Amino acid sequence: MTSLPTTDAAQSRQVVQRRTLAVVMASQVFSGAGLAAGATVGALLAADMLGTTSLSGLPTALFTAGSAATALLVGRLSQRHGRRAGLAAGYAAGTLGGAGVVLATTLDNVLLLLASLLVYGAGTATNLQARYAGTDLAHPTRRGRAVSTILVATTIGAVAGPNLVGPAGTLAEHWGIPALAGLFALAAIAYAIAGTILLLLLRPDPLLFSRTTPAPSPTPAGTGPGHGRRFAGTVTAGAATMVLTQLVMVAVMTMTPVHMHAHGHDLHATGLVIAVHIGAMYLPSPITGILVDRIGRIPVAIAAGLTLLTSGIVAATAPEDSVILLTLALALLGLGWNLGLVSGTAMITDSAPTHSRAKTQGTVDVCVALAGAGGGIASGMIMAATSYATLSIIGGLLALAVIPFVAASAMRTATV
Repeated sequence: MTSLPTTDAAQSRQVVQRRTLAVVMASQVFSGAGLAAGATVGALLAADMLGTTSLSGLPTALFTAGSAATALLVGRLSQRHGRRAGLAAGYAAGTLGGAGVVLATTLDNVLLLLASLLVYGAGTATNLQARYAGTDLAHPTRRGRAVSTILVATTIGAVAGPNLVGPAGTLAEHWGIPALAGLFALAAIAYAIAGTILLLLLRPDPLLFSRTTPAPSPTPAGTGPGHGRRFAGTVTAGAATMVLTQLVMVAVMTMTPVHMHAHGHDLHATGLVIAVHIGAMYLPSPITGILVDRIGRIPVAIAAGLTLLTSGIVAATAPEDSVILLTLALALLGLGWNLGLVSGTAMITDSAPTHSRAKTQGTVDVCVALAGAGGGIASGMIMAATSYATLSIIGGLLALAVIPFVAASAMRTATV
């Protein structure tokens, strides 16, 4: 095992790293509740306001498209001014979008709803970008665990959010707001709190501080002959892993509430299934981080593809009235996404040098968000034309593309 550096600079990095993790984790507890709103009731809200299920994937497509634009902006803003400025700005936009959805449903204004969902996606992008803040000062042999620490903090809010569908809806109706908009009101408040925590407490800024102190060795993003190809190979592998797992996860997750609603399941059952799914997206993170650091990025990425295939098979074969099997399928869906995100994030961070790290990370997250947008749009169309079972099988088979793609990228990197 590589020993940790013991110099004063290294000790300073460790102190700031511990503070960074604590602050970002605190913000993620709240932002987790915010991102759960769109996943839980977004498709139902669209189906209700648009009057058709064929476009019920539109909300997911919109807020993931908004997430793509925000990922690029947050990445560039962070590159110039640090993580604190970039993340706080992203959460501010997410707050505005959540409030806009509430207003749109109250006024029954479809155009305002669509525009607000686009802006609401900023919160989702920022929530994911926050994981990179945990890696700026992390030792190379602990980057997987640093990512997982940030992700697991999201679990509390992410799991609680869907289970607040009923209470939030009741409270919303009490104030004259449609029930389905209640969770978006909660999201706006949660994003505002998350952004405030980061703006006030994320000092010193981890990305800016990392530029003032020497990085520990070994440095995956080193220099020397062939570094350009190593960089491209690892970035490609990490991006492919996250893009494919995001696409499959969003497509199946988006249509699950619609599928359940069509077969008589109430909002409480839907909220439970989505809560388990989101919990599986984040709760296994500590174990995933250890696996990524100890057995490697590539094996965990391959496990992501196989897990998503299993999820698709279970979802496709589950009886329509079986909440238990749907819950299992969505749990596997979340786990596959978690394996892909942690391994892919570690690959990207390994490759990106400090001077362009945030910009590279933001660009990759744009691709991830666009994949989610495509999955959201396609999921509604596929389900309307075929069935939920067909959608699930297609998603599972598509996830297998992670294996040859990542293996080829790894082989190219190894030959340099």
